[in-house]
Amino acid sequence: MTKLGKRGKSINLFLMDGTATGRVKCTLANWTGVVYKIPRTKLDDCKERDDLKQSGVYFLFGVSDDKEENIAYIGQAGARKNGEGILYRIQEHKRNSDKDYWTEAVVFTTSNNSLGPTEISYLENRFFNLAKEVDRYDVKNKVDPCSGNVTEEKESELEEFIEYATIVMGALGHRIFDSLKEESTDKVKEDKNSIAEPLLYLKTGKVDAKGIRTNEGFVIYEGATVSDVPTKSCPETIRNLRNKYSERVKEGILTENTPFNSPSAAAGFLIYSSANGMEMWKDENGRTLKQIENN
Repeated sequence: MTKLGKRGKSINLFLMDGTATGRVKCTLANWTGVVYKIPRTKLDDCKERDDLKQSGVYFLFGVSDDKEENIAYIGQAGARKNGEGILYRIQEHKRNSDKDYWTEAVVFTTSNNSLGPTEISYLENRFFNLAKEVDRYDVKNKVDPCSGNVTEEKESELEEFIEYATIVMGALGHRIFDSLKEESTDKVKEDKNSIAEPLLYLKTGKVDAKGIRTNEGFVIYEGATVSDVPTKSCPETIRNLRNKYSERVKEGILTENTPFNSPSAAAGFLIYSSANGMEMWKDENGRTLKQIENN
């Protein structure tokens, strides 16, 4: 995939209902894409929008009841002669009791109605595989969507569409395409003014882990050894985190890169107790995270 480069982007967010919790229309400079973020309760308010009767790709987002994990379903819809299109398809999902987990939809279409059947099949397939690769959300699709056949010229055009779409999706609050994979801290940065976060380590008698701070909090990398038994004073918040990510721990080993809201939450998850992440996480020279910040 050709990267657009880490330069500034101008994104226009229009609050259609005058509130941040209502419908949002999103456009990006020099891009034909049009994106809608629509709460499930606001679908009926979109019936008169002609661009939502077009072809496009959509995402249904929600949170699981048991472990509070992010859930997503990715689909496509083609325009029909009777005026039905992407909004009609989402309303069908709303009537389906098997998909009652979602609370909002994010829709990708275009200002010039340029997405045909081949294009939306390709986009659906690429979005699905990108989301599965990143593995931040539990993607509910039962089968891998067919990618269809596109020319190399069209593929290049659609990959650029995807690049912009991933930027907009993050701006709308869904990090479904943002990788948690480890990046080397000594690689050359595209932005020379950017300072790389150091790789951090946490080691005790039962725990051996590495991770890194991120814009969202902290990520523990797969392969970490975690404590199996909670301390008597282990807070409920840490017990809930261990329950949330229980399927990621196999025989005391973390099997996936896992995000947390803070260094302390990450440390507490590892040692199965309350923890001060600013003191427990250290760089390769033994400096605590607190010392690094105060340097």
